[in-house]
Amino acid sequence: MFTHPLIERYTSKEMVEIFSEEHRFSTWRRLWVTLAEAERELGLPISQEQVQEMKVYISDLNLEVARQYEREIRHDVMAHIKAYGDQCPKAKGIIHLGATSCFVTDNTDVILMREAIDLLIVKTANVLDHLASFAERYRDLPTLGYTHFQPAQPVTVGKRACLWAQDFLMDLKELERRREELHFRGVKGATGTQDSFLKLFDGDEEKVEALDRAVAEKMGFGKVFLITGQTYPRKQDALVLCSLAGLAQSAHKFATDLRLLQHLREVEEPFGEKQVGSSAMPYKRNPMRSERICALSRFLLSLAQNLPYTASIQWMERTLDDSANRRIVIPEAFFTADAILELLIDVTSGMVVYPKVIERHLQEELPFLASEEIMMKAVKRGGDRQALHNRIRRYAIEASNAVKNGKSNPFIGLVASDPLFGLDREELVEILQPSRFVGRAPSQVSAFLQEELYPALRPYKERLGLKSQVQV
Repeated sequence: MFTHPLIERYTSKEMVEIFSEEHRFSTWRRLWVTLAEAERELGLPISQEQVQEMKVYISDLNLEVARQYEREIRHDVMAHIKAYGDQCPKAKGIIHLGATSCFVTDNTDVILMREAIDLLIVKTANVLDHLASFAERYRDLPTLGYTHFQPAQPVTVGKRACLWAQDFLMDLKELERRREELHFRGVKGATGTQDSFLKLFDGDEEKVEALDRAVAEKMGFGKVFLITGQTYPRKQDALVLCSLAGLAQSAHKFATDLRLLQHLREVEEPFGEKQVGSSAMPYKRNPMRSERICALSRFLLSLAQNLPYTASIQWMERTLDDSANRRIVIPEAFFTADAILELLIDVTSGMVVYPKVIERHLQEELPFLASEEIMMKAVKRGGDRQALHNRIRRYAIEASNAVKNGKSNPFIGLVASDPLFGLDREELVEILQPSRFVGRAPSQVSAFLQEELYPALRPYKERLGLKSQVQV
């Protein structure tokens, strides 16, 4: 029997629970209860006894009964109305009163997405907390910068971590914004005109508007779409998936950087005591979690293209060709985002830095990077710039060839032994201190952490310290 890898291997139990059958259909029932309560409060002939009977069975689901009904009538919402009515004979006649199927399906989707976003927000905050600690710890540690994956001006390990964190901070803010901007579909009827409710309330528009607001507020929403067709605008789904795609972009970039750094032996993802890197090569320490982050991120990026298509091809007030698609795409997108964050929490909590390797790589390249400063110092002592430039260029080529052939870098020795420069080895070593080449990187780390990252994490301080649920 096939089991979905996202559920069986990667996604957390909390995220699976949000999109489970039990949670989805109990949410349908919460919505039906809320609708009945609000209709009763606004004067429709619904008794407290009927409402109470419905409440008893919100979580006591007769799912097999609903499945049997659906096999017969080929309509999921009607099947669940009938199954709920079997349990609630007194309330049977008022369940779903005035509503269309999208009252439960669409509003539930928004509720579940909000719960899922809440979970992703907390996990993103935990990733940022780990990166902040890492950046603070390695704020001043110089390391080669890389542009085009070629050696460039030095940065610090902490500064590089802030580049990762800055991406994830943008994702956190976007998730927060999407969560805040989520609109409830509300109580709109078959084509969004609220005609059925207007008739129930004998043409009283104020009561229809009050019903719409009341149901939304009881379900915890301050924003309701004023205009809908039968469904809420599918553009909302596309915007939510866009925020998840942003998370995938940041995760893929981070994990790719870490894979490259692990190849250089400068920084590694954590490696378990009993972990096996390769079935054939026992010495290997493959960055398998970072590779998995990249794999899942690519999948999430592909999913994020789906819902914009869905939004673009909706017909008039609605078409049903979005239904099966959204049942698959929305949960899978959140499962994947959650799995990525679980891996990120695991990796960022235990990255290993190798300062000696970093220093060796710096020493191999710094003489080249410092050549202009060396030349300028010699010019200040009376040297001829053009002659010095020709000489230092020749030494740089000679030293580069030596390094490429596995020899130690002879650059300092070549310059120190040349009287044209008038610089001894001690002076050259002083010029080549790595900390002299990192610019404002350490202070940039401090500014970013204090002014942007730590303030953004304050609302989540009680929910930091999550342990990763990575199983494999």
